[in-house]
Amino acid sequence: MYKYETKGVCSSEIFFDIKEGKLYNVQFEGGCNGNLKALSLLVEGMDASEAVKKLKGINCGLRPTSCGDQLARAIEAALESA
Repeated sequence: MYKYETKGVCSSEIFFDIKEGKLYNVQFEGGCNGNLKALSLLVEGMDASEAVKKLKGINCGLRPTSCGDQLARAIEAALESA
């Protein structure tokens, strides 16, 4: 399981697995509970690279990032370290 400490968003950490290039068990610590549960379900089983393409660059209000963008950054870091 990968662990990523977020920056600039309400959630503090993201946990997830990548198996055979696909995302599983995405969990956020803190943040907007309902929205992040939905995001986690939507990316379950998705190709990790595809999730990065869809989520990278999304902002939250005036913030230059979002929990989705942080997930994309976490996935990129995990893919680079693999």
